[in-house]
Amino acid sequence: MRVGVLTGGGDCPGLNAVIRGIVRKGVQEYGYDFVGFRDGWRGPLDNDTVRLDIPAVRGILPRGGTILGSSRTNPLKQENGIRRIKDNLAKQEVEALITIGGEDTLGVAARLSGEYGVPCVGVPKTIDNDLSATDYTFGFDTAVGIATEAIDRLHTTAESHMRVLVVEVMGRHAGWIAIHSGLAGGANVILIPEQRFDVDKVCAWVTSRFKASYAPIVVVAEGAMPKDGDMVLKDESLDSFGHVRLSGVGEWLAKQIEKRTGKEARTTVLGHVQRGGTPSAFDRWLATRFGLHAIDAVHDRDFGKMVALRATDIIRVPIAEATAKLKTVDPKLYEEVGVFFG
Repeated sequence: MRVGVLTGGGDCPGLNAVIRGIVRKGVQEYGYDFVGFRDGWRGPLDNDTVRLDIPAVRGILPRGGTILGSSRTNPLKQENGIRRIKDNLAKQEVEALITIGGEDTLGVAARLSGEYGVPCVGVPKTIDNDLSATDYTFGFDTAVGIATEAIDRLHTTAESHMRVLVVEVMGRHAGWIAIHSGLAGGANVILIPEQRFDVDKVCAWVTSRFKASYAPIVVVAEGAMPKDGDMVLKDESLDSFGHVRLSGVGEWLAKQIEKRTGKEARTTVLGHVQRGGTPSAFDRWLATRFGLHAIDAVHDRDFGKMVALRATDIIRVPIAEATAKLKTVDPKLYEEVGVFFG
């Protein structure tokens, strides 16, 4: 059997570990041949491939990014996109396709498998950890670690200058990175997309912190919104899946804090730093297991499924189920960590 592999959406620590797990087990135990498609869904659209074999995946376990490249190409919006993909898979003699990606990439895989008969197996990837049906996605642990280290470092400079430091982290619709890193890093305010925030309340928490002779750290997810406002956008452009480009809520909030409290406030936007570089040990472990179980699903011809983590077990769930809704922060969890605000 010849198996295709692609990585779509934003790059993420652990992608190479998945590819390595797929290829190593697929070649050694099942005798499969592999072809990698370049740059997400653009690869099968344009028949842009690279050979995947054991020598190609040696040494890639600790590397960030993806050796296959990635993109946010949406084949459902390309002229004859589905037909082009099916034709190119046939040309490459690919009998199954493993798609590694988040909500958008897997959403395409769900339709290809469910409506067009393309045999797909999904692997969940998003640093936001917002895919339902899996307890964790790889890349999330690395992102939290990077954000936590940044917050740790910012405490000392905030206290040296007695200023407010606002840290903007990733999280379009879910505040998992913000709440995990904010709690681990001892932030005084954590703002997430699931809970609209009151600027006056944020300023009250900031003022309270200064009264205790400490400089406050505010962690805000990029998708967090004030009660009396809208999401702050980098610009009005949309990607091929209809998503706006976020960024700017941190700078906006810092200006509001300065204006309302009279205290100096600065912003640090971590941005792509959170998903670059070497994956953590946990992400290497999880990504490798996902790869091993993904090729098992192909061998079992259990298509239309996504591998997922439940407790310590890797299970299979329908891709359509995994992409049906986002996994967001429970209000009770947010209330739980609120004891540290202010």
